[in-house]
Amino acid sequence: MRIVVAVDWSDQAFNAVQEVVRLYTPEELTLVHAVDLGFFENPAIAQAMALQGYDEFRRAMLDAGQQLLAQTSALVPPKVPTTRRLCEIGSPADVILDTARSASADLVVVGARGRGRVVELMLGSVSHRVLTHAACSTLVVKRPLDSLRRVLVAVEGTDDAARLQGWFRAHPFNKPVELSVMSVVPTPQYGDPPTVPAFQLWADSAAKSAQNLVADMTNALNGPHYKVTGLTFKGDPAAIIAREAAGFDLVVVGSHGRKRLEKFLLGSVSHSVSHRAACSVLVVR
Repeated sequence: MRIVVAVDWSDQAFNAVQEVVRLYTPEELTLVHAVDLGFFENPAIAQAMALQGYDEFRRAMLDAGQQLLAQTSALVPPKVPTTRRLCEIGSPADVILDTARSASADLVVVGARGRGRVVELMLGSVSHRVLTHAACSTLVVKRPLDSLRRVLVAVEGTDDAARLQGWFRAHPFNKPVELSVMSVVPTPQYGDPPTVPAFQLWADSAAKSAQNLVADMTNALNGPHYKVTGLTFKGDPAAIIAREAAGFDLVVVGSHGRKRLEKFLLGSVSHSVSHRAACSVLVVR
């Protein structure tokens, strides 16, 4: 398993390094730090503005980044066979995404600083951009994790179930965990559904399908690595998943890879859960 971890000077970044090596033992771990010079990334611009000491400033930022990577690499246990350190100048999200692609990463890990949705929309967010554009699975780390015991797995549809089962089989956690597989049947938000004659038939069929989906996934994953239970709900999927996540150490959701316009129009459960859940969120692609 190849893992890329984004590192900056925040506590969340240090938590991300510590958490991912508790969850998994990667074959290759890449720690990446981006030196964001913003407008002055281009030396020609800095020279045009007659900035004094630009070269020294740039070199000092890179040296500081290398020192940060040395500190965080000390958190990686010796059992990890290969640890790489990469420090580059550029936009953090772009550097992280480029590194994940070049490393053929199975997982990219970022820390979340807890910005609100409005602030994120105005200022941007590295974790949000990585979560939106990464081609591989993404782990968003929110708080320190002393141990991993209980994991909530939210599943939607058979394709989603197959994707999640494939991930859990290919990448088991370092230690056995309790998995709670859940599926939420969405409740229409318009009108008064009971007044629609066919609604009850649809609701009964959807509820039965969700129960069968959870039962099949529970049976498929039960074994030495996972002790699995299942549950179903009705309502708003993102809100219910975030509510149920309160008693868990980690939430795992699938991503349907919607394009930007479709995601804007329809919303994204995985994106919403990554904001609402108090614990870390793993989005499986």
